[in-house]
Amino acid sequence: MDEDLQAMTRDELLAEVVKLRTAVREHRDSSGHDLCWHHPDLWGTLPEQVDPDIAVPPWPKFMRGCVAYRQSLDEQAAEARIHDAEFDERR
Repeated sequence: MDEDLQAMTRDELLAEVVKLRTAVREHRDSSGHDLCWHHPDLWGTLPEQVDPDIAVPPWPKFMRGCVAYRQSLDEQAAEARIHDAEFDERR
């Protein structure tokens, strides 16, 4: 899948690393309600351009997943700042 890397020059490889690091940093630096979003821009940094075949849980199961994710943030990022804004106030 990553055979294209073998044909890249050093400069092309460095440019690829910078592009990927930029995308990962943008994702890492998301905060507030942006943590809950679908991230096709991040996936777009991959050379294979495919239309992801995602599956979306029904609402009750989806919301339980959101609650579990938020609880995991309490454990894994207990010192995180509080972003006390409603979804539609995010921008």
